[in-house]
Amino acid sequence: MEIKNIVVIGAGLMGMGVVQVSLQKGYKVTVVDIKDEFIDRGVSGLKKGLDRLEQKGRLGEGVTTASILEKMSTTTDLAAAVKDADLILEAVIENMKIKQDVFKTCADNAPDHCIIATNTSSMSVTEIANASGKADKCVGIHFFNPVPLMRLVEIIKGDGTSDETMDIAVAWAEGLPCRGKRYCPRVLKDRPGFIANRMIAPGFVLMNWAFDEAVAKGVTWEELEADTVKETSPMGFLELGDYVGHDTYYHINNYYAKTLSPDFTPGKAYTEMYETKKLGRKVGQGFFDWTQGRPKIDRSKKAGIVTAEQLDAIEANEGCRLLEEGVVKNWQVIDDTMMAGFNRPGVMELATQNYEKWSTLLAELVAKIGKDYIKPCEFLKSGKFVGMK
Repeated sequence: MEIKNIVVIGAGLMGMGVVQVSLQKGYKVTVVDIKDEFIDRGVSGLKKGLDRLEQKGRLGEGVTTASILEKMSTTTDLAAAVKDADLILEAVIENMKIKQDVFKTCADNAPDHCIIATNTSSMSVTEIANASGKADKCVGIHFFNPVPLMRLVEIIKGDGTSDETMDIAVAWAEGLPCRGKRYCPRVLKDRPGFIANRMIAPGFVLMNWAFDEAVAKGVTWEELEADTVKETSPMGFLELGDYVGHDTYYHINNYYAKTLSPDFTPGKAYTEMYETKKLGRKVGQGFFDWTQGRPKIDRSKKAGIVTAEQLDAIEANEGCRLLEEGVVKNWQVIDDTMMAGFNRPGVMELATQNYEKWSTLLAELVAKIGKDYIKPCEFLKSGKFVGMK
């Protein structure tokens, strides 16, 4: 199937990022949102971004912002927007009912060949797709922000997604421009967090405990941050949380508490951060002060509450769970996903040399903090994953 017409639903940062790269690739793109003011705001940001690229000569010879935007239209009428769509990408609020309503409207009004994709970062693609009545044409296409820069796009197979739909989604995503080469792993089972977000999620099981420990012991956030830093990471756990946003992580942890284990429930200290709106970089204050730009964090003294190796072991254990669940077939996909999504090496290759040590470490950690979710799984304990490269 040849894709010519793209419809993007949601004019926020993520949606407009997809609009930008789709336009740059040469597709006709229709932007849909519920209010003109939301669309106007999104288009204004898009124009500014394209103008900067034009000034730097990065749009290509003879290509201008104006020539790119000629292929874009906007509307608040979703049903009319999808009449000639070949691929639809929804990037609306993370609300199941709203996403299901969007999918139903799209399925009722789009051509039979049209692919309908969700950009959800956490919700069940299968559950969203079931509302459409055309589950075989539905798929997850999970971009990472900012879309024009981040290489990773996870392609998620819902329970009813056809192989043809997966192939079309992968080919489309791989062809979109970005800084570097797109990496589009196939997520073979619709499980919470998919690959990248699922891998980093269980670190919070340990760190929620650690945040409360730090408060109880009068330890500074800088000292706890120092515990988590390793040479291959551009920042530690706390600074990364500030960068992403603690409201995002707070809601995701509560979602995992419902779908994976109650051990993900945010602790007292982290809940207080969320409730007092210390949400990180975007508001100027999280664990650290961002009002003057990226903070200069003194990592010279460690708290001694956690270690970076413990976080590596937890991540490797989760990678083994993804293999056990059939989310991916080999661990190299996991490591490549982490590099493409977070610009740091994954831990699975390192785990092939350390799984026995890390299994013992995790067993001791469970005994210490009482969180059974991070108990070493069978693939890690046995080393069965080692040959699954």
